[in-house]
Amino acid sequence: MTRNDLQRVADTMVRRAQQRGYVVASEIRAQLLADGLDETQWKDVVALARPTLRLRSGRYHYEATVSDPIRKEQDHQRDIHKAVRQLMREYRSVAKRIERREQNRMDFIQPVRVRTEHGREHIVLSRDLSATGIRLIGTRSLLGQKVWVEVPKPGSSETPADMVPEWSFLVRILWTCAVAEDLFENGGSFIEVQTSTNSTSH
Repeated sequence: MTRNDLQRVADTMVRRAQQRGYVVASEIRAQLLADGLDETQWKDVVALARPTLRLRSGRYHYEATVSDPIRKEQDHQRDIHKAVRQLMREYRSVAKRIERREQNRMDFIQPVRVRTEHGREHIVLSRDLSATGIRLIGTRSLLGQKVWVEVPKPGSSETPADMVPEWSFLVRILWTCAVAEDLFENGGSFIEVQTSTNSTSH
C-alpha cells in the first residue's frame, strides 16, 4: 500500500462529500476494501483529505478550501482595514488635541471669491475660520497681499463668480505654503469687514 493509493481514496471521498455534503467513516472503510486496501487505514485517508473534510456530529462534512492567492488577498484586505482603523484613531486623537488648542477655530469649507488689490478675481476654497483670520486654498500664492474675501449668504444658490456677497473681509495674507503642484494654502488675518447691509465696520 502506497501513499498514492490512500490519496486516491481520499480524493474519491472528497468528491463524494462535495456531491452529497458529507461522508461517514464506514464509507471510507468500504472504499478501502473495494480498492483492495487495508480498511484500518481509514484515519490516514481522513488526514489526507483535510482540511476539505471536517468532522462534525460524527460525519465528515465537505468544506471548500480557499486558494492561496485568494487567502493572500483576504490577508491583505484585513491588514489594510486594520491600518486604516489605526490611522483614523490617531488622526481623531490629533484632531481632538488641535481642537482643544484652537477652540475658537471652526471648519469652514466653502467656495469664496477673492479680489486682489489689482482688481483680479479668483474663486478659491476656504478651509477654516477663526475670530482673527481665515485659511484659503487656491491655485495662486497670495503671500504679502491684501485681498477682499467675499463670502456668500449660507444656502445661497448663486455661484461664487456671480454672487452678491453677504460679507466682504479685507485680509492680509501672512503665510503661504504649497500643498500640491499648482495648489497653495494661504493664511491671513482680518483687517476690515463690509456687509451687504452696512458699508464698513472696524
